[in-house]
Amino acid sequence: MAFVRACALSELEEDTPKRVELDGTPVSVVRTEGEVYAIHDICSHANVSLSEGEVEDCQIECWLHGSAFDLRTGKPSGLPATRPVPVYPVKIEGDDVLVSVTQES
Repeated sequence: MAFVRACALSELEEDTPKRVELDGTPVSVVRTEGEVYAIHDICSHANVSLSEGEVEDCQIECWLHGSAFDLRTGKPSGLPATRPVPVYPVKIEGDDVLVSVTQES
């Protein structure tokens, strides 16, 4: 599993998603409840950036139709989305947030 630097930990504000692109993959990095999560930045219901939405109770909400996704699992918590979005492993090294978007074979 290859990890790449997504951003600095000090750049992340609590409950404020940060959009990054890693190896061509749009990712939303979120610091909430003492943890850092990385989730695919495109809603599975509509082609909309999740990083423009709100974060609450370890979920990120799509601003367009209100679907919320669990930051830990990517599963939607309600309609209109029915499909999960990918989540990615995160490591913290010093002030660096490292994320792996590669798929293992």
